[in-house]
Amino acid sequence: MTDSAPSAVGEPDAPTDAVPSTGSGPADPPETGDLVIDAALSDLAATDPGDLGAQLEAGERLDQTLRSRLADLGG
Repeated sequence: MTDSAPSAVGEPDAPTDAVPSTGSGPADPPETGDLVIDAALSDLAATDPGDLGAQLEAGERLDQTLRSRLADLGG
């Protein structure tokens, strides 16, 4: 038996490989390999974090791009 206390109920254990956020700016957007989706992700990442309207517009464009790509897969 160990002397270490169990984690509190309802609190997940912190991942051991977690990297703390520096808050120094936007992270690089993920790359999917799809040029159109990657461009929409880059547009969203490049928007001013303080401009909610621009964030919403870029998010809506990304949403439409993703829906269009999914529709293409559905035939």
